[in-house]
Amino acid sequence: MKSDIEIAREATLLPIDQIARKAGIPVESIEPYGHYIAKVPYTLIDEKEVSRSKLILVTAITPTKAGIGKTTVSVGLALGLNRIGKKAVLALREPSLGPCFGMKGGAAGGGYAQVLPMDKINLHFTGDFHAITSANNMISALLDNYIYQHRAEGFGLKQILWKRALDVNDRQLRQIVTGLGGAGNGLPQESGFDITPASEIMAILCLSSDIDDLRRRIDNILLGYTLSGEPFHVRDLGVGGAVTSLLVDAIKPNLVQTTENTPAFIHGGPFANIAHGCNSILATKMAMTFGDYAITEAGFGADLGAEKFLDIKCRKAGIQPALTVLVATLQGLKMHGGVAESEIREPNAEGVVKGFANLDRHIANLQAFGQSVVVCFNRYAQDTEEEIELVRRHCAQMGVPFALNEAFLKGGEGAEELARLVVETIENEPSGELRYAYARSSDIKSKIEAVARKVYGASSIKFSSTASKKIKMLEEAGYSALEVCIAKTQYSFSQNPKAYGAPEGFEFDIRDIVINAGAEIIVAIAGDIIRMPGLPKSPQALRIGVENGEIFGLS
Repeated sequence: MKSDIEIAREATLLPIDQIARKAGIPVESIEPYGHYIAKVPYTLIDEKEVSRSKLILVTAITPTKAGIGKTTVSVGLALGLNRIGKKAVLALREPSLGPCFGMKGGAAGGGYAQVLPMDKINLHFTGDFHAITSANNMISALLDNYIYQHRAEGFGLKQILWKRALDVNDRQLRQIVTGLGGAGNGLPQESGFDITPASEIMAILCLSSDIDDLRRRIDNILLGYTLSGEPFHVRDLGVGGAVTSLLVDAIKPNLVQTTENTPAFIHGGPFANIAHGCNSILATKMAMTFGDYAITEAGFGADLGAEKFLDIKCRKAGIQPALTVLVATLQGLKMHGGVAESEIREPNAEGVVKGFANLDRHIANLQAFGQSVVVCFNRYAQDTEEEIELVRRHCAQMGVPFALNEAFLKGGEGAEELARLVVETIENEPSGELRYAYARSSDIKSKIEAVARKVYGASSIKFSSTASKKIKMLEEAGYSALEVCIAKTQYSFSQNPKAYGAPEGFEFDIRDIVINAGAEIIVAIAGDIIRMPGLPKSPQALRIGVENGEIFGLS
């Protein structure tokens, strides 16, 4: 089997104006970035077409460290739909450099179901991540300068909430001290870095409806509290316009293509374990404007990405899926069935059956949101027919449609079965009215408890004194109506990454609360989750390089 990057290089790419024309996008409106990438103005979004389009969410069971293959399935489904005569457009997240050089090595799909050009998408792409990082850190610099320049007037912040950002996994930067080396270098203070996908600027970009809304949200960012206890926002710095100026290009969705020249929008990239885990509202609505079917994905398992997609993104954007595809693999089922991680590639029917508890919990959760669910089995080369049949029969017993996906090896041809089942299910049994896990009018603790109990299976929720104090302060400041975004491990329904399967009856601990006033979400930090990842012992960077001017190792 060829590597992803070898397959990508052998693919015949069409000039981006031809991809735009194929999608129905006015060619004169696109802004090319080279031959195969373009920015597309969000003003082309047509709300009437958005309401007509059939939105498909791709999510997954709780993943292994190697993932489950949601992006490959998302791309494959788009290929399969187009092969059976449907007009489908993709909307995906941009990869982060941190995981690309750390654990994953790339995030543009795989095999013969990729978005291209994969090397550019996985690396600097159109510079969106850099613009977000720069905007985030420009706020940090301007805030520090404001405190420094106005200190003689008695101004100061007793609590600074704003953190710096960097799109690199760097544990050394989680907690730092700045301003050392004398008065000319500023005022010594504690600070820290989040990875760029966890930055509030990333969330704001992904949740904004246009440039004016982006500016409004940036102005509303809560930076900290003054010595007298008053909130201090970006608008108080007077720099909202300057920060917005760094994002005027980044807010425009990026148009690319798949291995079979299907149009795809790739825009924004928050992680689902530490942020809301969805591509931008603008990119999704762009795909819905130009596609009869629009396929998008939400990060990690359905307890994270899908919950946030439905409770946060859909609620804010006024959209809802016609169908949700739940991706499962034998490796994932075996891990959740108690099989050692080193043995999940080996045949183990008992482990598969025990792993159904995880699959079933996700199905039930999605159905509780009103979703019609199709289970997609993402096939790997070593999978046996006998174990695949176990999953097929179990889904039949559950009354849930099942389809095999072989797009990794066969491209769109390998996803035709899934595509036909998706179309049939949407036509005959589409999702009902979206039912949220909580009401906007509920208090903050009740919203967190609703997600923890209904989606995760917790029996009790414990709030630290720090979290409780912050919640009280936020409610007194009028932030109760915001949606909650729970940051927790992606490897379990619980906060314990080793609690595989479908744990229940556990205590769920909320350690801290982060207010994203501009993004209009409240981030609840559960357990030991960290918003600046570290690197593994053997990072993918050890295998990435350049040979004869071409990048390798991004697979």
